Amino acid sequence: MNHKKNARAIFQEALCFVNPLNLKYDLKEIPQKKIMLLGSGKASAYMAKALMRKIGDRVYDAFVVSNFKEHIEGVEVFESSHPIPSKKSVKAAEIMIEKLRSLKEDDFFIYLLSGGSSALVEKPIFPITIEELVFVNNLLLGCGADIREINIVRKHLSSIKGGRLAENIKAKGVVYVISDVVGDDLESIGSAPLYFDGSYYDDALNILKKYDLWKRLPKSVCDVIEKKSLESPKEPNINISHKIVASNSLALKGAYRKALKLGYDTKIVTDNLNKSVEESACYIVEKIKNEKSQKPVCLLFGGESTVTLIGSGKGGRNQELALRVLKKIKDDASVTFLSGATDGIDANCDAAGAVVNAGNFKGDIDKFLSNNDSYHYHKREKTLIVTGESGTNVMDIMIAIKE
Repeated sequence: MNHKKNARAIFQEALCFVNPLNLKYDLKEIPQKKIMLLGSGKASAYMAKALMRKIGDRVYDAFVVSNFKEHIEGVEVFESSHPIPSKKSVKAAEIMIEKLRSLKEDDFFIYLLSGGSSALVEKPIFPITIEELVFVNNLLLGCGADIREINIVRKHLSSIKGGRLAENIKAKGVVYVISDVVGDDLESIGSAPLYFDGSYYDDALNILKKYDLWKRLPKSVCDVIEKKSLESPKEPNINISHKIVASNSLALKGAYRKALKLGYDTKIVTDNLNKSVEESACYIVEKIKNEKSQKPVCLLFGGESTVTLIGSGKGGRNQELALRVLKKIKDDASVTFLSGATDGIDANCDAAGAVVNAGNFKGDIDKFLSNNDSYHYHKREKTLIVTGESGTNVMDIMIAIKE
């Protein structure tokens, strides 16, 4: 069996299962009248395409904010910035606020929310500038904090996150959500613009101090946090419901089905792997090496590992995880490993991840790891997975195969 080829096929099936065009949307509570369609996130464009196919005749205004341009009849797709917010993000937020404020009490809206929204739509709390917010965002992404911690800080520096966008709304509406966080926590997905927030400014302060970031922050950011300038809503807007339509567990079901068809003894180990890349590598390798079967085994993992940036190289958590696993299986030709980002973009490059086996090990691997430069190692070894923008986003899928 060609395990590398099969691992790629299993990953592609996982993506297919969470493609917004293939999802089921419960439309029973959508009224039979004209509605406004809005959205933000990496999956918002494809979600909008899916909804327009189903109820496009009732949509009188449609505006979604994505990280890529997509032509959809009847929908304005605003291409914004990701993973770092910019002035485009502020412009997107201002348009979104204006549209929501225009809704009257007897109007109805649909909002399509997915991961990536935190950067794509942003309006910092005064007097924080977008440049200062970008600086903080960069610190957070490179310090080793998990997505929940990052979002707690983001929510307390933003005038639209943590339920604040919902404060502009009088109308009723439903939010369809594609989850990109462990546990499908609605307080974290897209930084919860229309939900509510159970965290406080003190939590944000503690996180910043935990990762030794507090003394590196701009004065405006410290002032907002210390003065608790604009605490987020602690109760949901009763007029707005949230429905999760896809998550990492659904992607794993697709991977599971494909792996079975390919003849593997298949198991879903977890959909909430949320450790550092080194801890994740140890966990995955231990699981696959201890697995015993009469036929080839495929173990499936979902989640999102964290990386602490110490170098200036290229490549994201999936490519680095693949290298760290490779170091541990370099003497075991029976193991193949793939790690891929379901959005198709692993941090700062054009690859979704990588797939490796012992034959890909080279003695200079530590040089690449110490510079967070996994991309160039994989490019040299021809182990990159390149899917392009997938139009969805449900964290990462990891596939470990043992002959």
